[in-house]
Amino acid sequence: MAARSKQVLRLYKEMLREAEKFPSYMYRTYSLRRIKDAFREHKEESDFEKIDDLLTYAKANIEIIKRQVLIGSLYREPETVIEHHLKSNKASQ
Repeated sequence: MAARSKQVLRLYKEMLREAEKFPSYMYRTYSLRRIKDAFREHKEESDFEKIDDLLTYAKANIEIIKRQVLIGSLYREPETVIEHHLKSNKASQ
């Protein structure tokens, strides 16, 4: 059970790291929120078969996130007002 918990935690952290790479603020915040919500929703899951299915689903989604991050970096959209504001706040600190 401990090994499975470590695997879930490792996947969770990897998904968050990959989602942080989205160049678009909107995609980044949406994906981070969805990842956190999905893991919270299933945190009490005790059925090993269901957990294995969820882990497989999460691994497939990591690959999707990686692919979308790459595509997003190739086809950058104009900076939004929020992104501009966040950048100016970082620069002033």
